[in-house]
Amino acid sequence: MTRRGQIGSVLLLLTILGLGAGLAAWKRADLAAQEAASASQPEPQEAVSVALASEREFQRTTTAIGTVRALRSVTLRNELAGTVREVALVPGQVVEQGALLVALDVAVEEAELAAQEAQAALAETLFTRVQRALENRGASEVDVDRARADRDVARANVARTRAVIERKTIRAPFRAHVGLADVHPGQYLNEGSVLTSLQGLDAAVHIDFSVAQDVAAGLHEGDAVTVAPSGSEASLTAVIVALDARVDASTRSAMVRARVDDPAAPRPGSSVRVRVPVGGTRRAVTVSASALRKGPTGDHVFVIGPDAQGRPRAHLRAVQSGALLGDDVVIESGLQLGEQVATSGSFKLREGVLVALVPSDAAASTPR
Repeated sequence: MTRRGQIGSVLLLLTILGLGAGLAAWKRADLAAQEAASASQPEPQEAVSVALASEREFQRTTTAIGTVRALRSVTLRNELAGTVREVALVPGQVVEQGALLVALDVAVEEAELAAQEAQAALAETLFTRVQRALENRGASEVDVDRARADRDVARANVARTRAVIERKTIRAPFRAHVGLADVHPGQYLNEGSVLTSLQGLDAAVHIDFSVAQDVAAGLHEGDAVTVAPSGSEASLTAVIVALDARVDASTRSAMVRARVDDPAAPRPGSSVRVRVPVGGTRRAVTVSASALRKGPTGDHVFVIGPDAQGRPRAHLRAVQSGALLGDDVVIESGLQLGEQVATSGSFKLREGVLVALVPSDAAASTPR
């Protein structure tokens, strides 16, 4: 390479190095300007509303599924076999106590009854005559005793046949609603055939439900529980009237029976939710349900507190939540009474972020 070529290469290299140094200096100046501009801008903050952790009376409850049962309910069956002569079963109809429901054919029994009544009348006449003969010494005391026994046997036969006729005439044992029935005149019924079901018409119903053995141990007759029909927000108050004397060995639960004295109670057979108190009342820390957030690590809230400069900042606090009390939720642990927590707008928060306190109706709609 000639001397002139070497000089040109050196000049080109120096030119490139100069351009690189100039670009580096320009970039440093630009970054410094950006940092200065960022430092002059205010720190971003999130708009939230806050509420104080308060204290209120609380009693822990558990929920059980109960079944509504009528105070009086029977499955109607015939005691004796026979052919149906008359049917007065109308599904859904209300029948009064003593109303005829099903009558079986009793023609044979009525004939036997007529014969036995005649025999009883004869036995009564003979007994009267023997008694008169005894007064006139025309009969012995043995004759009187025999005549009395014949009369009593005849009377017993009459009573027995009348009882058979009565057992073949099925009547309502109490005022009730008639269930579904499939019985018709001329149908032969074996002994113990199911005729229908009767649900008593009372102003009260029973609620049967089961609870865990430790819950049952704290319940007593006279305790109140809350009953809510399935699919309804309305609730009724029931009073415990009986507790089962044993615990089921397979489920470790005990049956409880409560009574609802309300005409608006659900129909027998309905399913209801029963809220059962557990233990006594206590004071509990509560916050608005909108303050509680769910996350992969569990429940948490954002506690609002001042930083070193006195500006409000959000700090994530893990908590253990409990039961809902209307619009509030019980905080079992992790929060102290009187602490400020973010409510509306808390979904926008993160650890240490600066916050601006606004009314609750504006927090959720305020942009960042």
